[in-house]
Amino acid sequence: TKEQLPDLHSHFSDLNLEAHMYASQWFLTLFTAKFPLCMVFHIIDLLLCEGLNIIFHVALALLKTSKEDLLQADFEGALKFFRVQLPKRYRAEENARRLMEQACNIKVPTKKLKKYEKEYQTMRESQLQQEDPMDRYKRENRRLQEASMRLEQENDDLAHELVTSKIALRNDLDQAEDKADVLNKELLLTKQRLVETEEEKRKQEEETAQLKEVFRKQLEKAEYEIKKTTAIIAEYKQICSQLSTRLEKQQAASKEELEVVKGKMMACKHCSDIFSKEGALKVAAISREDQGIESDDEKDSLKKQLREMELELAQTKLQLVEAKCKIQELEHQRGALMNEIQAAKNSWFSKTLNSIKTATGTQPLQPPQATQPPKEST
Repeated sequence: TKEQLPDLHSHFSDLNLEAHMYASQWFLTLFTAKFPLCMVFHIIDLLLCEGLNIIFHVALALLKTSKEDLLQADFEGALKFFRVQLPKRYRAEENARRLMEQACNIKVPTKKLKKYEKEYQTMRESQLQQEDPMDRYKRENRRLQEASMRLEQENDDLAHELVTSKIALRNDLDQAEDKADVLNKELLLTKQRLVETEEEKRKQEEETAQLKEVFRKQLEKAEYEIKKTTAIIAEYKQICSQLSTRLEKQQAASKEELEVVKGKMMACKHCSDIFSKEGALKVAAISREDQGIESDDEKDSLKKQLREMELELAQTKLQLVEAKCKIQELEHQRGALMNEIQAAKNSWFSKTLNSIKTATGTQPLQPPQATQPPKEST
């Protein structure tokens, strides 16, 4: 340090701070006692590549980077700085890398190191020979006391760090155990919910299958009813058309018979005197006594035939009206069945969606309202 850092060397001399008080631990442990591992790995790599001299380079680089802080510190402050503050400075890998670069740039000749080593050994031998044994023992005792104080302080610091780390680890362990218990409870609840959800899903699937089967049967039944109703309507339409044709034929036949009767009446001398060409009775002064029994019988038979024809015509019209009413009623039933089928389809679709969404945990939809069948007037 005297050649590389003269001002720091003079400051250490004033404080009676010798190199072995702070550097002996560095050299004996290869900086592994206090410094972070990322920095120690770089030092060991350089040691394997460059040799033992790299240790002195790293020590000089540490003193250079901490020069300003050490010049302002006293004896106890300097020792505390070497023990606590200096290792914390190189926890960042970037700072450790810069320190290694600076250490590699420091040039310390090997011959000079050997020369210093020989001078130190010669000086130590001469001091041991000239020094009074009592003074040497006192100095050694003082050095040992200082080392003991330093070791006790380091021991206290290590014990404090150990207790603090144990407390922190205990707290972390308790928190981890609490968190594990909470997670286990949540896992059990989740598994239970999963089992319940699967069971509900299975029930919903069974219910859906049953609903499908019911709606399929209802649909088949409704289709069968529609086919049956359609066939009945077609049959009634055919019957109505046949009745209409028959009515027209009967009307035509009645007209023909009426024309024949009119012709016979007009051909008859007595009838032509009583009826006009349109079939109305003539107002004549013929006395009842002059009319014969034969004309009365013929008139009665004609009236009777006329009444029978009118009654048959009325029955035919009544059957036609009843057929139309039946057709309208069947049409109304067909519309109601179609509406019921549509409502059943909509209800089944909405229930299926609701069951699926309930099984997946979503809000079920509201089922659509079934349309009211239109009222048909008969």
